[in-house]
Amino acid sequence: MKHSGKAAQSALTLIGLSGMAVLLLLAVAFLAKVIGSFVVGLAGVLLVLWALFVVFTFYFFRDPDPAVPIGKNLVLAPGHGKVDTIDTTTEPEFLGGECQRISIFLSVFNVHVQNAPLTGRIAFFKHSPGQYLNAMRADCAKYNENVLLGIEAGEPMGEKIGVRLIAGLIARRIVPWVAQNDIVQRGERISLIQFGSRVDVYLPKSAKIKVQLGDRVVGGESILAELV
Repeated sequence: MKHSGKAAQSALTLIGLSGMAVLLLLAVAFLAKVIGSFVVGLAGVLLVLWALFVVFTFYFFRDPDPAVPIGKNLVLAPGHGKVDTIDTTTEPEFLGGECQRISIFLSVFNVHVQNAPLTGRIAFFKHSPGQYLNAMRADCAKYNENVLLGIEAGEPMGEKIGVRLIAGLIARRIVPWVAQNDIVQRGERISLIQFGSRVDVYLPKSAKIKVQLGDRVVGGESILAELV
């Protein structure tokens, strides 16, 4: 007869689909048991790895209070790290021309909180997007994401210096804690750069440099230069 057997065919289709669903659930349950047993077996290792991560995270984000030196016209290191460049360059945006530069490389093991190099006003603030080249390159400021802070000194009054916070290959987040027109005190915390990075300091040509290549400096403590 017409359409004979179609109902049975529908029943078989439904039975087949339900059977596939049951097999799929059994397979998922089996995999969950195997994976679950594997994860449980690694529980001790995972906890140790997590504990190490917690310790390293607290170590990396350590934020010691600087022993800020007393003295007139001093420019302190804004970052913790190694002085690997002292040269003459051009900074047209804030200093308006030729100036001296001191560049500090921050490895992943250095403190990554930055400190105000002197007391003054944040007269210039500019964020520039860019690449994430290795911060070990002294010229990475030309290409990498960075924030340029221009500070008008309170001593000597009106003298200008620049601080450029530079992201690196791993450091992909610059977190400024100051804004334009803020007043900062020497040694005050001004920013955080996560992971390896670089800080450039731009000084007037008349400034007397007090550090040498290879010196290890401490943010908010080490004297980079003296303004005259």
